[in-house]
Amino acid sequence: MTTLVIRPLVAGEENLFESMPDPLPQLRKIGYADGLASGGYRPENTWVALRAGRVVGRAAWVLPPGAVGAPWLELFDLDAEPEVGAALLRAAHEALGGPKVYYAAMPAHWRRRPEVLAVMEAPMAAARLAGLVERGERVRCSWTGTPLPTASGRYTFRPATDAAEINAFVARVAEPEVLTGMEVARAVGGVDLATDPLAWLTGPAGDWRIALHDGEPIGLAGTAGEACYPLLAYLGLLDEAVRGELLADAVGVLADGGAREVVADVDARRVAVVAELERTGFRQLRSRVVFEPAASPPSDPALPPSSAFAAGFVAGRAG
Repeated sequence: MTTLVIRPLVAGEENLFESMPDPLPQLRKIGYADGLASGGYRPENTWVALRAGRVVGRAAWVLPPGAVGAPWLELFDLDAEPEVGAALLRAAHEALGGPKVYYAAMPAHWRRRPEVLAVMEAPMAAARLAGLVERGERVRCSWTGTPLPTASGRYTFRPATDAAEINAFVARVAEPEVLTGMEVARAVGGVDLATDPLAWLTGPAGDWRIALHDGEPIGLAGTAGEACYPLLAYLGLLDEAVRGELLADAVGVLADGGAREVVADVDARRVAVVAELERTGFRQLRSRVVFEPAASPPSDPALPPSSAFAAGFVAGRAG
């Protein structure tokens, strides 16, 4: 049997890493070379498995410059049995100081796509063999100009007045419905986007939209048009009935400012939220199944284990 070699890259071996064809070219993501140029990917955090000099497994952990957290596995491809991938991950984990989070990114609706399952079954099985546990799934959605629903007139909308108003409303929301880039906010800035969004979203308070019913605030949407791309960063509600109209209002404000695309991340288990995004004109772009070290508590207690996220890890502050 051909000897298997597992090792990190050394500087200048970018072509070796990229000699393995991308098994999911339809998935929008930051390329390895661009990640190296930005400083997020580094040779010492990039590992390969080789048979007869051919790359049969590759894994790249990312940690953007200035990040306060640990690197996470963003890119993991396998053209071999799961045991090879598990050996690759175990060797890298030992060098990295222990198992790290893995975001298994794949095109949307992957469970119904045999060609995607054929690609992802081996790396996800390898992650389990290496001691990682599924903790949940996140869906990225994108609006690209679809006409927005007409408002009913039941609600009024206005910009937030200041940070104090935003923080006071956030404190009343038990669990936000949309948190875009929460993984990057936590890993890079040590920020919990659900409870302290202004520590990460540092734009003007007027970028936030307040929904009111009979003069009382019932919804809050945080938009960011100056990040790596326009996004709906935060959505928190006190009355779920306003969800669709607040989504349309927030997207409309971004579109009026010139946005041609707006992205939003939501937990896959939030079926009603995903459905409302789709009614607003969003379409699902990708899923990210979250694998965490078995000994670690879930990064979000509200995320149950999954039954089974890319567009980028940090270009600006969205990820």
